[in-house]
Amino acid sequence: MNTEHFPAAHFIKEIGRGRKGARALSREDARALYAAMLDGRVGDLELGAIVLALRIKGESVDELAGFLAAAEASFAPLPLPPGPFAPVLIPSYNGSRKLPNLTPLLALLLARAGAPVLVHGVRRDPGRVATAEIFAELGVTAGDAADASEAWAHGKPAFIPIDVLAPRLARLLALRERLGVRNSTHTLVKILQPFDGPALRLVSYTHPEYLESLGALFLLPEQARRGDAFLMRGTEGETVANANRGQQVDWFHGGERTVLIERDPPADAVLALPDTDPAATAAWIGAVLRGEVPVPQPIQEQVEQVLTACRR
Repeated sequence: MNTEHFPAAHFIKEIGRGRKGARALSREDARALYAAMLDGRVGDLELGAIVLALRIKGESVDELAGFLAAAEASFAPLPLPPGPFAPVLIPSYNGSRKLPNLTPLLALLLARAGAPVLVHGVRRDPGRVATAEIFAELGVTAGDAADASEAWAHGKPAFIPIDVLAPRLARLLALRERLGVRNSTHTLVKILQPFDGPALRLVSYTHPEYLESLGALFLLPEQARRGDAFLMRGTEGETVANANRGQQVDWFHGGERTVLIERDPPADAVLALPDTDPAATAAWIGAVLRGEVPVPQPIQEQVEQVLTACRR
């Protein structure tokens, strides 16, 4: 790792003029800046200024592309698993607060159908129920790349925490605890493609402006070569369909954009869901997998569309 101090003042001057006065960095400058941040070559004072300036300004498409290139170069890629399906990536960095977190159900249904599923995310999130907590109740343990291969060989989803998958990114994620706000890394981890070949990314957004910026990113040629992407409004930030009202899903494939699933109208009857705590959610998911409770229709449709898109 290069430990030489990175001169960040010029970059801060460009992005730190506020929402109206700031100028976006070029893709090359964005990559250089974020690589220095990942390497720990940016001082704490400058790092805080960069994080807050980007949060106020918002990231351009070129900045996201440059940041993502630096992020994916900061860790060893995962080998593609064999089989008829491209791997499915499910980022889980929000968890749930008001609704049960059904990301594990989506992952388990896809894995049961034969798709190699990689969930990556945080181990816990204060005030929220993290996917890792529900997985633990269901016997899906956190692991590394070798554990993931073992899980796929047995038809199970794999969960790799971000501190194992990409430790340098995890360090920047942890700035939230010190600064009190999210930063660009929270967007980047949701769009990571850690495999050494094409994969299907399931990506969610929470703020409307990201529908367009991420959509433009996934249409870039280099992103199209990395595989397909599904983009949807998150269920409390998670990339799983709302059990009672499915969201619109945009599919990015081969440099094209298609509305794959239309947004559902309000449901006449609301499906009874479990409590949000990990044990109750895991017990309900177990009942669904055993056929005792029906799979929520929006999630079943999501599963079917994912399987169609990731079939090689």
